[in-house]
Amino acid sequence: MTLRSAPPISLTRPPRVQAYEPDSALMAKWNAGLRAADRDDTTDGANVISMLDVIGTDGWTGDGVTARRIAAALRSITADEIAVDLNSPGGDFFEGVAIYNLLRHDPRKVTVRILGLAASAASVIAMAGDEVRIGRAGFLMLHNAWVVAIGNRHDMAAAAETMVPFDAAMAEVYAAKARVDQNVAAAWMDAETWFTGAQAVAAGLADDFLTADVVETESHHGNGPSALRRIDSLLAKQNISRSERRALLTQLRGTPGAAALVTPRADDDWAALARSLIQTLT
Repeated sequence: MTLRSAPPISLTRPPRVQAYEPDSALMAKWNAGLRAADRDDTTDGANVISMLDVIGTDGWTGDGVTARRIAAALRSITADEIAVDLNSPGGDFFEGVAIYNLLRHDPRKVTVRILGLAASAASVIAMAGDEVRIGRAGFLMLHNAWVVAIGNRHDMAAAAETMVPFDAAMAEVYAAKARVDQNVAAAWMDAETWFTGAQAVAAGLADDFLTADVVETESHHGNGPSALRRIDSLLAKQNISRSERRALLTQLRGTPGAAALVTPRADDDWAALARSLIQTLT
């Protein structure tokens, strides 16, 4: 059983505020051609859930990724691990929150694979994974919640105030994943930050590239943070909880002499240490 340290998001839709659709500029950056073969979320594999559409129901076409559909897909999967293929410009924030919590509460290991774009509400969903992998050519976009509010200036002011806890909840989720101060995550959101695949991994918002994109190069050698992420991935495969993995890696970074492991043979040394840790914990 996997116990996640990702924080919960306990929010309900305000009665006078509605989630906003992604703007046209964001939709233009999304490759809508990357879709599942049909509407069955598990058609790509016995343990794969495809989220290759806007988040929430499209009022015109009826398409979109909904919490109801994801809940049904999770119930239908009997495998011990779950993979989520993600390519979405975002959409309904509250549907995204519900999907995030569904994945977060599932006791099995969840691996999120960002195939193209995970923006807005979809980037929140991505953070629910025990392991997050992104394509080298993929993108992750973080921004503050967008809404449509109807009413007079007092209603507008109240709507703005209503969104404060939503942005704070998202910043907490991003900060927990990247292991940064919440103010840093909030600054990313304020600036509507776009991360390339490499930038997402470097920032800690993704754990590694997609398997097909992982290529051993000299740049990987002697890279302590990259090696730590590889150890984290190995520990995750042993169903060690995220919080326990983070505690172990924090201790490792603070261990006297640990820097001596960063050598031209760093990958082998770190892998050996990871196996030793796994043997100790199992």
